[in-house]
Amino acid sequence: KKYGARRERKTQLRTFDVVTAQKVAVANQKLYVNRQDGFVGYGLKKDEKAEFVADCSDLDDIIAIKRDGTFVVSKIAEKTFVGKDILHAGVYNKNDDRLVYNLVYVDGASGISFAKRFLVSGITRDKAYDLTKATKGTKVLYLTANPNSESEIVQIQLSDKAPARVKQFEFDFAELAIKGKGSMGNIVTKQPIKKITQKSVGDSTLGGREVFFDSVVARLNHAGHGRYLGAFDTDDTILVVYRDGSYELNAPDLAKHFDLPNIVLMRKLEPETVVSAAYVDGETKLHYVKRFRIETSTLDKRFLFISETKGSKLLAATAFAEPEVEVKFQRDKKADKETEKLRLDQFIDVKGWKALGNKLNYFKLHGLTLLTDEGPEPQRREVKKRGAGKAEGEAAPAPAAAPPADSNSPVQVTPEEVAQSQALLRRSRSQLGLF
Repeated sequence: KKYGARRERKTQLRTFDVVTAQKVAVANQKLYVNRQDGFVGYGLKKDEKAEFVADCSDLDDIIAIKRDGTFVVSKIAEKTFVGKDILHAGVYNKNDDRLVYNLVYVDGASGISFAKRFLVSGITRDKAYDLTKATKGTKVLYLTANPNSESEIVQIQLSDKAPARVKQFEFDFAELAIKGKGSMGNIVTKQPIKKITQKSVGDSTLGGREVFFDSVVARLNHAGHGRYLGAFDTDDTILVVYRDGSYELNAPDLAKHFDLPNIVLMRKLEPETVVSAAYVDGETKLHYVKRFRIETSTLDKRFLFISETKGSKLLAATAFAEPEVEVKFQRDKKADKETEKLRLDQFIDVKGWKALGNKLNYFKLHGLTLLTDEGPEPQRREVKKRGAGKAEGEAAPAPAAAPPADSNSPVQVTPEEVAQSQALLRRSRSQLGLF
């Protein structure tokens, strides 16, 4: 469309993402469960026996696991009866291959207690499934849902009537393989169990989950689109530094949309991460350099690490181990402009994040340019193909085509390459070009 003189388009045309309704649905409802009476839904708020479970949308599916070892997946509704004595209720995502359930149950026929770790996949809505041997009197003794396949160590206390001498011992779920929902499980004990309590939560037994940041849509993903941030375990977080001189810690949430234009630094927070920053104080107009580690742990809250005075401005920020900047300055009023390179790690030691920093003692500073970026991307894990292993001492076969210089190095994909690929894929659909 053509516009008149000095009336050019001011809105921006941008591509967001290919999405499904459930992924973008607003969490406009709250899921409740009445464990005793066996009801789940978003219309139980006024029920005195109901408990809040999680935020959800009216497009979600829900899963309910009962004490008898059966479970059902249903479409969320205002109020749904799924069976009495509910142990677990939550939002169900059929594509989630990391949510692992840890379960201990006693078989009603033999009295033997079994433990299993399982995924819930390949289900039919409103169909009852059994997680046990389905014998009369079977009962679930312990159940947890672990979003990132975390293992657990539990304390098992046997009944006082048990003939065993040792009536208390530990059981580690990490020793069990993750199987399907229909697996029988491994024997824990043949003695009657009195109580099971959680002692500790372990790391993910599937390993950290690889997370990427797609600058085109400003979201995280697990599909390999965009810049690789690292493999994230249970408590790992993302460090984000903003142009206003604040930083924030975020969980690797795929639903979060990042404020990309105002971000100067984004990376996985490691114990050794040191942020180097240069800024100007708004009141004194003096320039400072500081280096600090992240000491806070609160998520989704910004912390200002530069001066709070009006007009203060962040000039540069990096997490590179050997940061270097180039400054353009004058030594005095009559002197010509000069440039000088400065290694920040040699200029100032690591201090607290609230520290003012060291002053740059120049008569007048005309500019500061960061010469180092965020640093090298973290190394991706090697994924070995089944049957690709070779015998000891066997030489690798020569490839048919000439490979890159380092065939074991991770594939580097830039945001520009991602944008070009997505543009080609959408061309047949007459989509607009990417920015």
